[in-house]
Order: sequence, then structure tokens, then C-alpha cells
Amino acid sequence: MTFHRYVALGDSFTEGVGDPDPARPNGLRGWADRVAEVLAQQTDDFGYANLAIRGRKLGSIVEEQVEPAVALEPDLVTIHGGGNDVLRPRVDIDALARTYDDAIRRLSATGARVVMFTIFDPGAGGIYGPMRGRMAIFNEWVREIADRHGATIVDMWRMRDVEIAGVMDTDRMHLNSDGHTHMAHAVLEAIGVEHGLAPVTVGPLPVLDRRQQWAANAQWTREFLVPWVHRRLTGRSSGDTVSPKRPGISPVR
Repeated sequence: MTFHRYVALGDSFTEGVGDPDPARPNGLRGWADRVAEVLAQQTDDFGYANLAIRGRKLGSIVEEQVEPAVALEPDLVTIHGGGNDVLRPRVDIDALARTYDDAIRRLSATGARVVMFTIFDPGAGGIYGPMRGRMAIFNEWVREIADRHGATIVDMWRMRDVEIAGVMDTDRMHLNSDGHTHMAHAVLEAIGVEHGLAPVTVGPLPVLDRRQQWAANAQWTREFLVPWVHRRLTGRSSGDTVSPKRPGISPVR
């Protein structure tokens, strides 16, 4: 298929956090930019907008980004949200699903191809293990909403072809550059667009002894977990001073 106007919505996942590129807006590249670069090769009149902002919960994504996206008259929309919600100590997943359903209804009504994402499977251990159940419930809602409105699913929960730890940034919350490349490949495959992106392969991860694990966990706690918890307790977000990196449809150069 050939797409002419692509709009990406969401949070840090879509903004491209974890894939730094100082030459780009917000200093980030990310999987959505990679997808846009491939799509731009298919036609001479391609345009791309990215409205995603890090730290946004689903309600804010819908409130701030859906109507501007509709106004841009896209023929392709990707939207990712809900990850920042299910990480909170308390979340009404059914209410979250109703909000998401209404947003997908509005986006699908434009006639655009809509692409949604499930949340990755964190496994039973690690920092996200206790939230695995709610992630799975949210993902079932995502699949049901996609079925109802004819959206395309990129099912990260079922991606078993790469080691999750190998495609995650050092903050253990965002994809690294390999992860963003892997995701671009998955999106292009899902929408049936020919591309030259090779599948990402991740080599064996280093095996740490107990002392090394303790040191790595302590460093991660200081540098990433404590600031994240502090923002939650003070009602602040990493995206409070961030603007969309591509607020309008423009060519990809």
C-alpha cells in the first residue's frame, strides 16, 4: 500500500525516547521516524506529523492529540497509549478502555488506516512483574477495540523473537535504537509496506554475578527509578516542558 499522510500519536514510545539523534526535533529519532522514512520513498507527496509527547497518559493523549490528528486528514495513524496508566498503583482499566474505544472510533471514522499496539510482556519477574496481570487485561481490551473498529494490531505482547532486555534502553523503560528499529520493522510488516529494514538480532546478554547485579540495580535505582517516583509524587511529568516534535504534516528529508 501507498500512504501519503502519516500521523503518529502517543507517548515516549512514539516520540522516540531511547533513540537519540541530536540532528532531529526533540533530539530523537525513533521507530515512527523510521517508518516515515520508508513511506516517503513510496510517493513524491508524502507528509508526516508526530504529536507524541513523553509521559502522557492515555486520557491526555486522546484529549490533546486526537482532534489535531483528525484535522491533519491522515490516511495512516499510529497510536500508542496506556502504558503510563497501567504503571500507576491504581488504574480503572475498564474506564481506560472506554476512553480508548472512543478515540479509535473517531480516528477510524476518518477512513485512515489505524494501527494500535499492545504492551510488551514483562515476564513474571523484574520491576514490571507485579503489573503483568493488568497489562494483559489492558491488552485484551486493545485487541477487542481493534477488532471492533477494523484497526491493525502490532502485538508486542506476542513478540518472542528478540530478548526484551536486549532492545531496552539503560532506563529499562524505553526501547533502545535496536528496539526502535525492530518496532519499525514490525509496523511496516503489519501495514503491508515493502521495506529494506533487516530484522534485528540481539547477541547474548552479559551474565552478571550477584555483586554486579546489585551494583547495576543500585545505579538504575539512583538514576532512573528515584526520579520517576519523585515525579509521580509531585504530580509532574517528564513531558511537562516538551512540545510535539512534528506538530504539522511536513515532508521527510
